[in-house]
Amino acid sequence: MIAPENLTEYHKDILKEIGNIGAGNAATALSELVNKSVDMTLPTVKLVPFHEVVQIVGGEETVVAATFFRVAGDAPGNMFLIFTLREAITLLRQLTGDPNIDEESIFHSEIARSALQETGNILAGSYLSSFSDFTGLNLSPSVPFLTVDMAAAVLSYGLMEMSQVSDYAIIIDTQLRETEHSSIDSHFLLLPDPDSFQRIFKSLGVQVNE
Repeated sequence: MIAPENLTEYHKDILKEIGNIGAGNAATALSELVNKSVDMTLPTVKLVPFHEVVQIVGGEETVVAATFFRVAGDAPGNMFLIFTLREAITLLRQLTGDPNIDEESIFHSEIARSALQETGNILAGSYLSSFSDFTGLNLSPSVPFLTVDMAAAVLSYGLMEMSQVSDYAIIIDTQLRETEHSSIDSHFLLLPDPDSFQRIFKSLGVQVNE
């Protein structure tokens, strides 16, 4: 298994470039959905131990809205797109133009939840597509599932299942910007199955420590 200390700058540049392409694709797709310009900042890409993931998204008790996918194909794993509840509300207000969307809307409004799920589907799908295009690997997402809960509860299934066979997650952090003064933080998590890191890097001709 690849550990952070074994990653060269070349490995990190590859992950960053995949994140950059995914962010560009996601911004284009989201702009088309809402018929307005949406930009995404250049992402930061990190490979982090599982025990740090929950803290990165705000802590165990932070309420988040997460879209979950199971990735099938040549490099299977689990995938999440995560917004804090506050960021999700801001995003939905921008997408719908409805300033009355609030916390209750996310829990009880089918329209708000569908909009959030479709946004997650577009963003996560764009990142996965960039991974697939860049590596030449066949990767396909499952039907997305939206959940709103504390971060520890949201991530427990994917992390507990994967921690039995792996140690690290790829995290891509970026901001969505509709205007210069309006930005929304998002966290994209890819939790590869045991052999998927090796397959991703080998598909790029990068030597890894076995």
